[in-house]
Parts: sequence; structure tokens; C-alpha cells
Amino acid sequence: MTQRVLLSVSAVALLAAFGFSAVPPAAAQSASPRTAWGDPDLQGFWTNTTTTPLERPADLAGREFLTEEEWAERNPGSGISAFNAGPTGAYNDFWLEKGDLSMRTSLIVDPADGRLPAPTEAEAARREAERARLGDGGRPRDSWVDFSTYNRCISRGMPSGMMPGFYNHNYHIVQTPDHVVILVEMVHEARIIPLDGRSHLPAAFRQWMGDSIGWWEGDTLVVETVNLRHGHSEDGGVRVVERLTRTDADTIDYRITVHDPRLTAPWTALLPMAAMEDVLYEYACHEGNYSLANMLAGARADERAAAEGAR
Repeated sequence: MTQRVLLSVSAVALLAAFGFSAVPPAAAQSASPRTAWGDPDLQGFWTNTTTTPLERPADLAGREFLTEEEWAERNPGSGISAFNAGPTGAYNDFWLEKGDLSMRTSLIVDPADGRLPAPTEAEAARREAERARLGDGGRPRDSWVDFSTYNRCISRGMPSGMMPGFYNHNYHIVQTPDHVVILVEMVHEARIIPLDGRSHLPAAFRQWMGDSIGWWEGDTLVVETVNLRHGHSEDGGVRVVERLTRTDADTIDYRITVHDPRLTAPWTALLPMAAMEDVLYEYACHEGNYSLANMLAGARADERAAAEGAR
């Protein structure tokens, strides 16, 4: 994990980094730094850490932006409160990269209400069946397959891998004339994106982070990802389109659109990336991670206790 102390910044600097400038990317293209071969230069270390929620809170319905007073009230400087992952809690919140709140009320900018589109009828029925299976807050622990690939330290998948959260949402971008590589600190995943005009792999080739290809539209890098592997929270029918435009030395305008057949419409989030001076360290999730074995062992212990009680 990146080990650093988050420096306090002025409100002006904060809004520049996470304030979602109203100036469209095209207006800033002339200032975009260039590589030695002439492409827009996206290289460097970047972070999109923020406490702005993905969906607009109900009490801010119809509101695209906070007032300065609301921002100050909702962003007291502590960001996220002490980390508590359930009845047993967690070790501490030292590793949390708390980020700051933007003036926007949600990361989602389309649909206009700042909320995820409604699920299809089939997806709504599937979710209801899953809730019935889980019971009141219960989580089956029959085997390792009941855990997500994220909890199993395998992958966050897409679009989750590019979304901010509670820590490690930092990225190292490297370019060549025909490839862009995005190293994601969380779960230590490297996205190798060809720019040579090739087509996607056949649909049978599913991957945790999907199959990505990219191209330039003016000064904007467009990346399309398909063939997401089944078994993650996102499945193979999802198509993700990302747009990265460097607007100045310290900012990448990053927009991600998700076409999910389980939802009634696509959705788009705006996630500005701010330059950072730190480097990325290996996220060795498996090292010393006893949680899966312990949770499965705990479930078996609960089952034995219930059997003894029945007798």
C-alpha cells in the first residue's frame, strides 16, 4: 500500500483536483503535454481518491452541486470515520486514504439524477432471489465460491478496478507509441491496452479485467473493454468505455461509461485524476491473509454449535 500522510490543501486546490471543472476537455486540449512521439502525455502517478459517493444521496435529490456551506459540513476533514467491517471491526483506519469531497453530489453524471439506472425485470428478480437466499443479513459461507474475487484477492474487475474507495485507488500510467499500461495499485493489476488498431479477442476469451483496446480521438484516449469474465460482480455482457483527457499538468479528466445489459440504461461517472508525487507499492493481498480460512472455519463451528443445540 502507498504509505504517505495526506497533506491538507486549500479549498481552491481541492476544487481544482476534485471539483470537476465545468470547462469541457476539448477546451483544454491545446495545453495537453505531449510525448516524444506527439501523443498526449498521460504518464505519471495519479489518484482518484474521494469521498464523493457514486450515487447522489436521497437528501440531495435534484441537486448537482453542493453549496460551499454544505461542502464544509459534509467534509469536516476526517473523510471516513473509523473503519468498521462488521461485528468484529477491523484493525484500524491507518491505511485508509480518505480523500475529500468534491462539490458534485455524486460521481454519476448520467443519468441526470445521479443514480444508477433501474435493473431490468430479470435482474430485479435475480436480486430478490439472492436476498431470499441470504436471509436477514446472512451470508452463506458454504465454500470459497461464496466470496467475491475481490475478497479472494484475485481481482476487482471492471469497472470496479478504476473506481475510488477507501484506499489504494492510485494508478501508474506508462505509454509507448502503440500501447498504454495502467497499473492499478488495488490488487496490483496491470491493464495492457494496445493502440495498434487490433480487434477485440473472441468472446470466448473472458478475463477478470476484460479485453481492452484503445484509440485516440483528438487529445482524448478512448478505451473500450469487453469480455469480462463471469463469476465476478460484473459479467461478460458488460461493455465499459473510458475517456482520459489530460487538461493540465496535474489533472486528467477521466470519464467512464458502463453499458450493463442487466440495467435499463447505461451510466457515466466523472472521476478526475489528480497527479501525486508518491509511487505505487506492491499490493500483496494474499500475504498473511487468513480471513477466508477463518470465516469458513467459523461457519463450520456455527454449524456444529447449532447441531449440538438441536440435540
